[in-house]
Amino acid sequence: MSPHLHRGPLHSAHVEAGATLGAFGGWEMPISYHDGGVVAEHTVVREAAGVFDVTHLGKIVIAGPGAADFVNSCFTANLAKISPGQVQYTLCCTEDGGVVDDLIAYLVGAEEVFCVPNAANAAAVARRLAAAAPPAITVTDAHDQYAVLAVQGPCSAEVLSAVGLQMADLSYLSFIDAEHAGVPVRVGRTGYTGERGYELFPAWEHAAVLWNALLAAAGPLGGRACGLGARDTLRTEMGYPLHGQDIGPDISPLQGGLSWAIGWKKPAFWGREALLAERDTGPSRRLRGLRATARGVPRPHMAVRSAAGAQVGETTSGTFSPTLRTGIALALLDPTVRPGASVEIDVRGRALPCEVVTPPFVESHVRS
Repeated sequence: MSPHLHRGPLHSAHVEAGATLGAFGGWEMPISYHDGGVVAEHTVVREAAGVFDVTHLGKIVIAGPGAADFVNSCFTANLAKISPGQVQYTLCCTEDGGVVDDLIAYLVGAEEVFCVPNAANAAAVARRLAAAAPPAITVTDAHDQYAVLAVQGPCSAEVLSAVGLQMADLSYLSFIDAEHAGVPVRVGRTGYTGERGYELFPAWEHAAVLWNALLAAAGPLGGRACGLGARDTLRTEMGYPLHGQDIGPDISPLQGGLSWAIGWKKPAFWGREALLAERDTGPSRRLRGLRATARGVPRPHMAVRSAAGAQVGETTSGTFSPTLRTGIALALLDPTVRPGASVEIDVRGRALPCEVVTPPFVESHVRS
């Protein structure tokens, strides 16, 4: 593995567990752990509880007088619509409407916002915020100060309860600052799997203690450690976009189906004018779901063709769905191609018939 990859505080634990490690966003992270690999771990999350190390995710603290208003003037979603203790999905855009990153904003209060961007883009988001911030507001890249552990699945609240974190009543897209073993840990009712779940932010040096406790609690409930391979198949089943594939600098929020994450009535946010113009004209392509109706597994960057043979788009994400037992994909398609249409994906020279659908591909349980 490249010596330039970052390693989190649980690296040795993953090695000892026999995890398959891989590069992800500049970090060396566990892809899978167990016999049965990604499919088995995916199924554990859908049926019990999976425990993930997602420390590669960024952590940025924006603090000072007017910090919340400042963040609201930068990112797309309207932060004024939530209250302290709540969480919001939002986007950091370029002035021409491209997506620098999608991220989660934790509203601590009027003078503090805690943001969680993707690993590969965390430094870029922090730089943009720091360059725009007034002198009274500090922007701290806290990437190496906190670990991030995710517990996802129908038994996730029971896992947390077993380690002394009583979170069953925590509302979706809310968070609380709690303690584990006498050490502070922030717990958010969030996730990237479509299941009820939580993301926990212990201090870097406390990560191993909490990780071991969570695994010990998950085992009797049928849960276990899961890697980023399962995280990817889980998020694809939900139609959640991955930055760099389904959204990015050249794929706008409107093209990626994320117009709901834009506070259109706000007077200012990065990319506002370009996105308003695109909204007026309509996006030139639109992210849709594709469900295979025959055997075959789509992958990114495969041509999508109409029944008449004309190319109408390209896949951005593609995988085998362990839940549906069939191939699924996300694809940027001509806006005239609507859900219900029949198309074909060119899978290495073989036409794979698919139905155009509106994600999620499987039922979401995030609010249950």
